[in-house]
Amino acid sequence: MKKILFAASESVPFIKTGGLADVIGSLPKYFDKEEYDVRVVLPKYMCIPENYRSEMEYISHFYMYYNGRNRYVGILKYELNGIPYYFIDNEEYFSGPTPYSDHFYDLEKFGFFSKAVLSILPSIDFQPDIIHCHDWHTGLIPVYLRSLFAADLFYTSMRSIMTIHNLRFQGTWNIEDIKRMTGLPDYLFTPDKLEAYKDANYLKGGIVYADYVTTVSESYVEEVKTPFYGEKLDKLLWARSNNFFGILNGIDYDEFNPADDPALYQNFTVSDFRKKKKKNKTELQKELGLTVDPHMMMIGIVSRMTDQKGFDLIQRVLEELMTDEFQLVVLGTGEWSYEEMFKHFAEKYPCKVSANLFYSEAFSHKIYAACDAFLMPSLFEPCGLSQLIALRYGTVPIVRETGGLKDTVVPYNEYENTGTGFSFRNYNAHEMMKIIRYAESVYYDNRRRWNQLVERGMKQDFSWNVSAKKYEKLYDQLT
Repeated sequence: MKKILFAASESVPFIKTGGLADVIGSLPKYFDKEEYDVRVVLPKYMCIPENYRSEMEYISHFYMYYNGRNRYVGILKYELNGIPYYFIDNEEYFSGPTPYSDHFYDLEKFGFFSKAVLSILPSIDFQPDIIHCHDWHTGLIPVYLRSLFAADLFYTSMRSIMTIHNLRFQGTWNIEDIKRMTGLPDYLFTPDKLEAYKDANYLKGGIVYADYVTTVSESYVEEVKTPFYGEKLDKLLWARSNNFFGILNGIDYDEFNPADDPALYQNFTVSDFRKKKKKNKTELQKELGLTVDPHMMMIGIVSRMTDQKGFDLIQRVLEELMTDEFQLVVLGTGEWSYEEMFKHFAEKYPCKVSANLFYSEAFSHKIYAACDAFLMPSLFEPCGLSQLIALRYGTVPIVRETGGLKDTVVPYNEYENTGTGFSFRNYNAHEMMKIIRYAESVYYDNRRRWNQLVERGMKQDFSWNVSAKKYEKLYDQLT
């Protein structure tokens, strides 16, 4: 049996700030338990809900030298869905009200976490074949494995995989501080190792020292080898091409299931969505004070409001789009200017626009189920989960052709009657507007074709089953 340890900074249901938590909370369940012993290690944040913290089992503790002194490392365990989760306890580092805070402090605590992940392994009697590291927070694990821990026979056979969920966030700071903090030797801080543009870079360290590097869609693998998407690491990623793979994220089909989702006004399936899906729309219209009309097209957005997500394109043409016959339902928070934009339009067009400037998981499910189309005009999107959820709930994605959006949404072809959504290529507001209006025309003028689009989308399989098989193949190659 192959032993795999996932190391990450967050995971549902314990702590979540973004899509990374969904991946860590879902993917381990889908491996073949006869072949793979998969476990997960996380920081024990004080902001993890009390009902989980109170049921964690104490395993052991010890002291580890880090940043100039011996520091407490507690080990706790919690089993969920047959997966053992280990939590590294240190109140000095993990007692804040949120998992992330000041950037320098985050670098210090995730440096500690990376060293502690390796240090706890003898205490939990687990000698993984592969440590699967996720994003910059765990970037130093492959570095420690091949430097300070390399002489210990317990660690010599271990391999590591570094998965990049978002290349924009790399964990960088000046070399002297990182060297002092982490205790890593001088020879590691050179341009072919951890140094990047005169700073130390955690993610770069992980990319250099991991045996394999992966990211979360096949298109994003190719994009990040170019200067535009590569965030100054494109040459390094190009150099690692032979060991750099794209494996698409999935979604948990048990959690996202319109047939039995308790958040919905009306459950539905691919066989009865034509009758039942519209009930979700009319009930949401009533709840939000929009004009109640089952035939009016409704477009949804569930997102962080940032430039990365294409909100500058929406800002450019939203006034012009308000002359069209559709309703817009928005859920999320982010940059002040975008929040103000949606507030303004919701006040100006109260029957057409609903701005919900907060986040609620249950409410997001209502939007996915109620809307006819879902807008994601991202500047870049390593994978994207929202378009996968939208397809699952019979809501047609309108996306820009980038990263995982390009890999998962097949553009509608009216001549062959194929496709699962609508897409545009260039990062251009009027090109986006044109494709939205094309989607409107299909919705209003050819409802039969629209329903066939919905049906094809709902029949797609973007569950973790598919992705887990690809990871298993990668693990087999590495071991």
